[in-house]
Amino acid sequence: MIFYFSGTGNTRYIASQLSLATGESMISIARAVVDNKYDYHLDADERVGICFPVHGWRPPFIVREFVRRLRLEGYDAQFCYAFATCGDDVGLTFDYLQADLLAAGIKLDSAFSVIMPETYNFPVIDQIDTPDSARHKIHAARAQLQQVLPAIVGRTHGLHLINKSRWPRINSQLLGSFFLNHWVTDAKFTVDASRCIGCGKCRQVCPVGNIGMTADKNPQWLHNGLCTTCFSCYHHCPAHAIDFAGRTRGKRQYFFKEQFLEG
Repeated sequence: MIFYFSGTGNTRYIASQLSLATGESMISIARAVVDNKYDYHLDADERVGICFPVHGWRPPFIVREFVRRLRLEGYDAQFCYAFATCGDDVGLTFDYLQADLLAAGIKLDSAFSVIMPETYNFPVIDQIDTPDSARHKIHAARAQLQQVLPAIVGRTHGLHLINKSRWPRINSQLLGSFFLNHWVTDAKFTVDASRCIGCGKCRQVCPVGNIGMTADKNPQWLHNGLCTTCFSCYHHCPAHAIDFAGRTRGKRQYFFKEQFLEG
């Protein structure tokens, strides 16, 4: 059983490869939270996988909420692993996750992370990778994933193959708190109505169902309390009409495409 959260598709790709290798099903954490579904049945020979992107050197708050409320009928110390995608390093991400899992009565046995293309491009510079850079990172992540898949399939305990931070506490506790308190909000998203083409793509790709459409076919954030600022709406907008806090105008966009796996 693979629980995953993904905005721009990086983690969804990793989860899909884990699903192919283990033969276990993928369950969207975003959909589960929207549907208020936290109870699942775990078979005796089934693994528990938690896959997510690192947000502010922490698991996204929606992942933490889901894990803390997760109830696995049939859980009897089956192998549990976590797999994070990150733009650079993970800080104390897995410490937070391990505590949340323990609160749900689940033990984290191994943890993994890979660097994937950046999805954040604020406050002052364009951090989004060029297509060539994104392709290079994805190929490197795929090679790294292939190396660790045998450990996951074989249920190897005690592995922590992660992108460690030089200053994990500063990153996760100080900067992570600032990120969570000031940047995780849908209130800073705006739309340039003169550019918007009313295609509804942003509504379709929002993982938490937080975008509706006005009578003029412009996106409208619903303020449902579940926005993680994953930027999927921004990155998928074909007209580049969505902006965040006046800091993303004219900057690059990125979301995972199968074409990046070619070449």
